[in-house]
Amino acid sequence: MKRRGFTIIELAVVIVFATLLVVLFFIQKINTDAMHRDEQRKEAINAMYYALEESFYTDNGYYPEEISEENLTVMDPQLFTDPYGINLGKDGSTLVYEPANCENAKCKEYTLRAILEKEDEYVKKNRENR
Repeated sequence: MKRRGFTIIELAVVIVFATLLVVLFFIQKINTDAMHRDEQRKEAINAMYYALEESFYTDNGYYPEEISEENLTVMDPQLFTDPYGINLGKDGSTLVYEPANCENAKCKEYTLRAILEKEDEYVKKNRENR
């Protein structure tokens, strides 16, 4: 007499295979999400860089000691917040502005830095020869 249905070994193989597919899917999703957050950080750093160079420096002849939506009004204010919701300049932010060579809140240099998850830090510095 022949029985219908699956054996325990067949069911175990299917369960192991399905579990493996689910694990691979979630690993890929985690990596894709991290790469998306990294791209958001790079976009924010690039926007800050161009706002500093093309607007702020052009209008003032120096770089600010701190940047915010108040002094870089030409860019989207949401870009001052990293993908985790932490504002630039606050502890734990993955976006960093480092002014240098400052006197009376007027700086000659700066470094913008994004701390990325899947790549090395993304760094932009002021234009040379200013």
